[in-house]
This record gives sequence, C-alpha cells and structure tokens, in this order.
Amino acid sequence: MKLLDKAKLAAEQAATKAKEGVEEVQTKRELNAAYGELGTKVFDLVEAGDLVKPELDELVAKIRTLKAKLAEGDAGESAASTETPASTGPPAMPV
Repeated sequence: MKLLDKAKLAAEQAATKAKEGVEEVQTKRELNAAYGELGTKVFDLVEAGDLVKPELDELVAKIRTLKAKLAEGDAGESAASTETPASTGPPAMPV
C-alpha cells in the first residue's frame, strides 16, 4: 500500500470516528433534554397533587427553593430597573 493510500485510509477512519463522536454527543444531549422534560412533567404532577411519592419530596423541595430564589432575583432586578440610574455624564455646572 502506498503512503498516500495509507494516509487517505487513516483520514477516513478519523472522520468516521469523529462523526460517531458527534452523534454520541448529540444523543446524550437529547437524552438529557428528555430527562429534563420528564422531570418538569413529574414536578407539575406533584404540584397538582396527581402524583404523591415520598422519594420525590426532597427533589421537589429543592426545585421549589431554587424557583423562589430565582423569583427573588427577578424581583430585585425589577426594583433596580425602576430606580433612576446614576448619571454617567459630567457633573452639572453651577449657575
């Protein structure tokens, strides 16, 4: 086998491995998204009272805490945005 043929074969094998790696990463992302969707649905069912499982209580409490923390942050940002911002221009001259 010529050197050029060996290099071509090695490049093709590398491209195939890279493609497989990309497909695996994409599949893992899709799996993670599906877990997220499932978790959201389970949380909604627990909140609605349609699903009661003691083993979910700790995770549901954690999600409630994190949601409350985000809500507090949003409320703080809203209050800050209604305040008059400090001027970034030069100070006013006395008259």
